[in-house]
Amino acid sequence: MTPQNAVTPQNAMTPQDLVIRMLPPFGGWLALAALALPGGSPLRGAAVAVFLAVGPGAALAGLCGPALRARRAEGPVERRDARFERHSDLLERLMLAVLLSIGAAMLVATVLIAAQAFSGDRVLLTLTLLTTLAAFCPRLRASPTPRTAPGAPPRTRKGSTL
Repeated sequence: MTPQNAVTPQNAMTPQDLVIRMLPPFGGWLALAALALPGGSPLRGAAVAVFLAVGPGAALAGLCGPALRARRAEGPVERRDARFERHSDLLERLMLAVLLSIGAAMLVATVLIAAQAFSGDRVLLTLTLLTTLAAFCPRLRASPTPRTAPGAPPRTRKGSTL
């Protein structure tokens, strides 16, 4: 029994975090289960298409979540919209998930074609397994960003061309 005012570690996973983390693999396993439906079923096509479009990429982008949130979006100087950062970050993560999903699907399909073992079911199974593995991997930590004075140019690493 823990007291109510017990201190929890900063990186402790809440039940809500666990549910969000397990959504992409659940979508993959749901898409695999949908393969049991008849071939022309719209539900089967929708489940597979939604998973292939966002599932693997969402799990991979989730690995980098803390690193992506380390530096927030900066809005235009002349117009400060209070919701700009939030909407910009959500759009960034959504586009990253879609593009990573497309890349993962192409990579898996190419490897299976090269191995002469290509089939749609195998691509879906492989992506589901990779998505499940990515969901269970520990998240990457964000590296600390150096602090600079307002208006000063950002510091660069020694030897950097930027």
